[in-house]
Amino acid sequence: MAGIYIHIPFCKQACSYCNFYFTTSPKLKGDFVEALLREIELQKHFFSGEEIETIYFGGGTPTRLGANDLLRISESIFKNFSCNISEFTIEANPDDLTERKLKELSALREFGFNRFSIGVQSFSEEDLRYMNRAHSAQEALSSIKRTQDFGFELLTIDLIYGTPTLQDSQWLKNLEIVKNLQVPHFSSYALTVEDGTSLAQKIKKQKSLPIDEEKATAQFDILMNFAAENNFEHYEISNYAKPGKKAVHNTNYWLGKSYLGLGPSAHSFKELERSWNKPNLRAYISNLKNGLLSNESENLTPIQHANEYIMTSLRTALGLDLNNSLVQKFRISLVEKLQAVNAEFYSFDKEIITLTNKGKHFADAVALALWLE
Repeated sequence: MAGIYIHIPFCKQACSYCNFYFTTSPKLKGDFVEALLREIELQKHFFSGEEIETIYFGGGTPTRLGANDLLRISESIFKNFSCNISEFTIEANPDDLTERKLKELSALREFGFNRFSIGVQSFSEEDLRYMNRAHSAQEALSSIKRTQDFGFELLTIDLIYGTPTLQDSQWLKNLEIVKNLQVPHFSSYALTVEDGTSLAQKIKKQKSLPIDEEKATAQFDILMNFAAENNFEHYEISNYAKPGKKAVHNTNYWLGKSYLGLGPSAHSFKELERSWNKPNLRAYISNLKNGLLSNESENLTPIQHANEYIMTSLRTALGLDLNNSLVQKFRISLVEKLQAVNAEFYSFDKEIITLTNKGKHFADAVALALWLE
């Protein structure tokens, strides 16, 4: 079973920390949709008949498109691919999820749409201002309740911790809201300062407070404790789910299943081939007007494929399985490399390496220590 990701690059405004590909100009929306429909047709043989299990509209902000455009895109996917959908997710920001918008988007249920991913980030006004989010704390609360009232029980929200404006007490309050609203799944990330973002520029010019790594570390511990105490499975470094509510689409990424990325900057993976669309909206539209894909690709070597498995598997509760066919022949080398890793960071049982809570703070470093050359 495979998945399709559709990147919708339009945003209402630029969040200070975001380094994803997006534009705040709506001018090319119509041309983009037509180009995307052409790309879907050109890629209809990508899976060679393999069934599509998941659809994920990300961005950007997919709900900046009208419901009719999202319907046309979904209809084209069903026309050109064999679909047996178990999870269909659309990312949205709280300020977009009005009652009218939810009514319009409900029409997508005929294509299996059953899950919202809401970019809440925080329930603190001070935090939201620091991140230059377009919504208020009240809109965040209202959007969750409104979405639930429309029958979307499979919702997830994003939360960010480690901002200079977020005190531990407010972080706990954010998490308590998740519990009280009975949100079944959430993703949570430490704020990072990426080169080229407005936040990086503001910190450099001392116009914004810098990140406090110690605070982020402490708030990650608070987060893991909260999850354990409230029956959320910490099934991936940044993802937490009630029983039976794990994200199918993202889990399939981590399991190495095939996926097709559509839209500018979207990535695809099948067998040993990885490809990606260039992050340029005008070039994307221009190329597809001429019937050309706007992508580049590379074939992974067995070692590169093994390293990708090492990186992704260590982030999950399933762990790095040395009996997995991708790494089995490298077992001796991996066990030797593991000896150099702090024993408090991992457990090694029945040929599976999993990170301890302490090790989850150093997931990238542990993966790098096991990196194959």
